[in-house]
Amino acid sequence: MNEARTELAHFLRTKRHHVSPAAVGLEDHGRRRTPGLRREEVSLLSGVSLTWYTWLEQARDITPSRQVVDALAKTLRLTEAEHSYVLRLVGQSAPRPQDDVDQLPAHAQQLLDALGDSPAYAITPTWFIIGWNSAYQAFYPGIAAVPPEDRNLLWLVFTDQQVQSLHTHWDVDSRHFLAQFRAETGPRIHQPPVARLVERLRQASPDFRAGWAGHGVEQFSARERQFRHPVVGDLHLAHHRLSLTDDPGIDLVVYTAVPGTGTAERLAQMQSDPDEVGPEASNLHAGQPSWGGWRADARRRPGPERPSCAASQR
Repeated sequence: MNEARTELAHFLRTKRHHVSPAAVGLEDHGRRRTPGLRREEVSLLSGVSLTWYTWLEQARDITPSRQVVDALAKTLRLTEAEHSYVLRLVGQSAPRPQDDVDQLPAHAQQLLDALGDSPAYAITPTWFIIGWNSAYQAFYPGIAAVPPEDRNLLWLVFTDQQVQSLHTHWDVDSRHFLAQFRAETGPRIHQPPVARLVERLRQASPDFRAGWAGHGVEQFSARERQFRHPVVGDLHLAHHRLSLTDDPGIDLVVYTAVPGTGTAERLAQMQSDPDEVGPEASNLHAGQPSWGGWRADARRRPGPERPSCAASQR
């Protein structure tokens, strides 16, 4: 069975269950066996035959037109990101998924290094981190010590306690990350590298398992975010993401200081002598390496290891 059709079927069912009859102007005549709309109601409201829509939810070998997708998006109250996601699943307006690159090109690493005190890293289409600058290593000293197969942004967000402790609003941030990951990997969601990552996360994190079942989808948007660093304290950062036109399989994630918050000074302090550690550095999680130990390890390393994505996905 086609993997994209299977994902589309699951997605449509999930969204149908989240739309109330009242939201689309229908009267609710008593208790329903399942929440949300019935298939026949979606069919009627979208101007699609019941048989055709049922086949979509059964992952049958059919291809809906743009007109059908647009009608379903309106009925199911899909967001712009969700609408685009469905279009990609059915092969419309969807660029070919990029293969993961083996390593970060030298010119991209030079760009990261030129960002100075702004923490920045590079990720592949499946969110494996393949490069970073010294500011990011000071922000998250554990990055160099993480095994290559675990050096995945989504994996770290949901399983690494030090990463979680950096996020002042981890519960909100993690939901954004998960929905963005699903939106970007939807067409390849059943390919072995992504499937293995998702299964590992399901086993390792109840929060991921619950969030993944919700089929949330959203596009990345630049926003201001708050962090709590154990050495320099509160950081108010603007979160940006840039694509390389000559390397479309690589995105650069950059955090810049929000003016007027004192963050620029704290970012500069963060990269100063690692031995000048404030009392907040003692706030460690039991059973995990200390921040001080990670920083010492980072000083011993000549630079970020460049794992091949093929090795990371095995």
